[in-house]
Amino acid sequence: MNIGILFLKSNFTGIITFSELNWITTHQSSFTRLEESIAIKLGRMLDSGSINVGCRLNS
Repeated sequence: MNIGILFLKSNFTGIITFSELNWITTHQSSFTRLEESIAIKLGRMLDSGSINVGCRLNS
């Protein structure tokens, strides 16, 4: 998984899954500064309600 793609997908759909959040927390120690800033941005989007925790259904 790639944090940049995850950010774009979450921003587009408005949803982030628990497994994606789990991936972020388990890999955060190996993030670069750019990846850390993207993770912080995702957290702020969650706090503000721009994205929600949920599940995506395949169409």
